[in-house]
Amino acid sequence: MSDSTTRSHATGDSIVPQKLQEKLPKGVEEAVPNAIHDTGSHGTSHATDKSAVPKPAQEAVPKGVEETLPDKIHPTN
Repeated sequence: MSDSTTRSHATGDSIVPQKLQEKLPKGVEEAVPNAIHDTGSHGTSHATDKSAVPKPAQEAVPKGVEETLPDKIHPTN
């Protein structure tokens, strides 16, 4: 996850002003609920194999949060 950006990571609708979207780090954009700023990162598990994390929790958190977990607990690579 980068600390800065020059583009928005929104994949759908957003009420966040475009100039602000372009300056926010991807992780901040993904932490905002999709109803406000849709990055498409919620509601989907990004696990690539069996995970010790319960499926509802996988689907509730942004991709960036899933990627911070060790692969032996929740593989995403």
